[in-house]
Amino acid sequence: MAAVPAAENRELTLTFAGSGDAFGSGGRYQACIHLQPGHGLASVLLDCGATSLSALKHLRLNPGEVGAVFVSHLHGDHFGGLPFLILDGQFSGRTSPLTIAGPPGITGRLTDTMECLFPGSSRTPRRFDIRAIEIKPGATTTVAGIGVTAWEVNHPSGAPALALRLDIDGKTIAYTGDTAWTDTLLECSAGADLLIAEAYYRDKNIPYHLRQSDLHTHREQLTAKRIVLTHMSADMLDHPDPTAFQAAHDGLTLSL
Repeated sequence: MAAVPAAENRELTLTFAGSGDAFGSGGRYQACIHLQPGHGLASVLLDCGATSLSALKHLRLNPGEVGAVFVSHLHGDHFGGLPFLILDGQFSGRTSPLTIAGPPGITGRLTDTMECLFPGSSRTPRRFDIRAIEIKPGATTTVAGIGVTAWEVNHPSGAPALALRLDIDGKTIAYTGDTAWTDTLLECSAGADLLIAEAYYRDKNIPYHLRQSDLHTHREQLTAKRIVLTHMSADMLDHPDPTAFQAAHDGLTLSL
């Protein structure tokens, strides 16, 4: 699947490079959502799971053109692809800077992860700068020209897990990350053009994760214009319900 050239794209294009859970249910890649603004602006990732580099290259989405990565929480299936993204840039001759924004603690965790996977890699000179930014829950800030607001949610990961709301290229995208239901998701997604919501199971109560039934229960309160489900287990994938919510799949592309 060929990516839309940035110079020809006049809308915000969103591609689920990875829509799977931590365990590759359904053969899917881990969490990695590629956002391409119009007008030739740099692309952005929402989460970067361990399989993200392969997922991006499979879809011919150039990882070297990613200008910023927004990380919801510090679990490997949402964060673990960053060392590979950085090293790929290093060996492919990247020169443009890369901004990585995520929960408090992401700076140290990134260094530790790089040293664990590729000893010495965090200290290797590069031809591009890496800027790590820690986003505080409850704060609104601008990162790489994108407005971002974060809420702390219910998903232990060694650092606060975040639901994120991005204002990018005139559109608003809300993202639950992984979390049990919390009413902060209503505020995060209020009036958004798109809510990307975890739906790990249909109705089984798995601690710290959203269920499709949670979204059904709160459907009238969720005021986002569109809702797409992601991070689905085999329980969800084996029992599709086309009358419920739209479900993502690897390679799904939306224009906003």
